[in-house]
Amino acid sequence: MSGEIDRSWRDPELFAKALPSVLLQTGFFLAPLLMTVALTFQRTKNFQLTWTWSLETWTDIFTKPHYWTILGHTLFMAITCVILCLLIAFPVAYALATRLRAFQDHVKVLITFAFLTDATLKTFGWVLFLDKNGAANYLARGLGFEGDAVNILFTDWATMLGMVYNLLAFAIFTIYLSIDAIDRSLILAAYDAGASKFRAFWEVTLPLARPGIWAASVLIFLLAVGVFLEPKVLGGGKSPMSAELIRQTFETRVNWPLGAALTLVLMVVAVFIVLLFNRVYSLKRHMGPI
Repeated sequence: MSGEIDRSWRDPELFAKALPSVLLQTGFFLAPLLMTVALTFQRTKNFQLTWTWSLETWTDIFTKPHYWTILGHTLFMAITCVILCLLIAFPVAYALATRLRAFQDHVKVLITFAFLTDATLKTFGWVLFLDKNGAANYLARGLGFEGDAVNILFTDWATMLGMVYNLLAFAIFTIYLSIDAIDRSLILAAYDAGASKFRAFWEVTLPLARPGIWAASVLIFLLAVGVFLEPKVLGGGKSPMSAELIRQTFETRVNWPLGAALTLVLMVVAVFIVLLFNRVYSLKRHMGPI
């Protein structure tokens, strides 16, 4: 098999077809990445970049716990967002694929509108809703609660609410496609073999939907570690996350080497966690159903 692959890559026709893709990958991904790596070894003076090779930036990162505290907070928020999105998205996707087929087109249209609506508008909409004089507290007072019953604006709770709201649609669609592709005859065969609805769900539907669950987890995690709008607008900037720190480093502090180094650290940690998830997922596949 490997020999066939090796021979195929020496085929001039196949090489010519792959060349544009290789050039695009090199030009638009590897080249900027290498420039970012080189930038981390430079210095700044009077808010100006000086091309002087130095380890000052990396020494700064590895000796100041402030950066790692923010990174840890970012990972905690991202993993929590993944868990909450999966807990909400799976029942919705399962209902759309199995129980609410008559309404799935309408729900898909609504979710598509959520995709198309600008995240900035949606996030600022939550500010108006969660404000002390907003609709949330108005409804709470109508239900008999006194004072500011809903007082989560400019906290991590509000940040998490915005993250889950803005990313949930990605999880719903990914899991829905996985469940919708399941062969129904397998579930019917489980029923014919005497399995209850719960056992058929646990031993047939859930294992077959697992690729979609893992794909949604990876997608939501990678998007969540890069959010900066929700921590700034809904969190009030009190608990910044890594993406916001990187933005401030580039724009406010004009320290490009430090911003590039923080970007690389975030990328490496995020990719490592995804690879770790993938390794655990592969082990579980070989060990049997979850």
